[in-house]
Amino acid sequence: MTDRTIVLAFGTRPEATKMAPVYRAIETTPGLRPMILSTGQQRQMLDGALNVFGLTPDRDLNVMTDRQTLAGLTARIVPEAGKTLKEMGADMVLVHGDTTTSFCVALSAFYEGIPVGHVEAGLRSGSLREPFPEEANRRLTGVLTTLDFSPTSGSRANLLREGKDGGGIFVTGQTAVDAVREVAGRVPLRPEWQARVDAGQRLVTVTMHRRENQPMMREMAAALGRVAAAHPDTHFIYPVHLSPAVQEAVRPALEPVPNFELTEPLDYSDMAPLMAASVLLATDSGGLQEEGAALGVPVAVLRNVTERPEGLEAGVLTLAGNDPERLEAVLGGLLSDPATLDVMRRTRNPYGDGQASRRIAQAIAWHFGLVDRPADWS
Repeated sequence: MTDRTIVLAFGTRPEATKMAPVYRAIETTPGLRPMILSTGQQRQMLDGALNVFGLTPDRDLNVMTDRQTLAGLTARIVPEAGKTLKEMGADMVLVHGDTTTSFCVALSAFYEGIPVGHVEAGLRSGSLREPFPEEANRRLTGVLTTLDFSPTSGSRANLLREGKDGGGIFVTGQTAVDAVREVAGRVPLRPEWQARVDAGQRLVTVTMHRRENQPMMREMAAALGRVAAAHPDTHFIYPVHLSPAVQEAVRPALEPVPNFELTEPLDYSDMAPLMAASVLLATDSGGLQEEGAALGVPVAVLRNVTERPEGLEAGVLTLAGNDPERLEAVLGGLLSDPATLDVMRRTRNPYGDGQASRRIAQAIAWHFGLVDRPADWS
């Protein structure tokens, strides 16, 4: 029997890092053949992430343009993805999470009659515009899928409340756990940052780029600068997103701060060990919330809501919001309270055991009748 072609479609760095272990798991599953379709939604950052895992796209739509709009991106991806999936002979397409690439490729596959599997399915913030457009993307993707791979029982419950058939939902754990543990465990920290740690200096990793935060990003950056000034024993490292809007908002506020290091976006081989060496992550990213939990690093979420409530319930995440005064108070309070950071650091990781990718591959094999459905699958 001919192997089933499973096309993993993604276009951003976070998608690539979370889908790389899924590719490897499918690659070693008899009867399945993985292929990669890249949209190139984030060209520079995507390529760096793929290099870390030694992966190369089989097809690349190369849709990225300067200062691209969501409408323009959608208009480019949908027709090209449908045509390309047919040319690749896709028996199933896997999309990840909540990007515009994920929704557009899922829609294209639906139009072409190709089953869709959704990795990281069922996350919900409860607010359609927070994060924007990610919350809408994941909800829209969810109505088009045949298989849903939920990282937690809570995300599965979200899908059931929306009327999804439970027979196609699998609780797998979060593939970000698989990826970050693998890379952080084999790649050393940059020597200049290791020297700071060896000298007794604390590291804090910062990321901030969300569209809904951009209207107040200058003020948020200024608040981060004040936190850094109040903690001169701590070195803050901020890989600044390539978006011109982000660059223009944060650099004037943070470049003058002596203990605030602004870098270009980091390859995952640098980012994973940096997170592991940090005493705190301050981020509006979704994936870093799970990666911090997996590494035992406390996370201050620079948003008002999160679609990852398990981390809040466990105590490894705390909401700092995007109000500059609140943000400053929360981050300053955590950095002044080592005991609280230690409690957060020792909190149980609620996002899985590092076996999510293997479970996803087995669920796909079951869908195609290649293996029996294990009794313990949710």
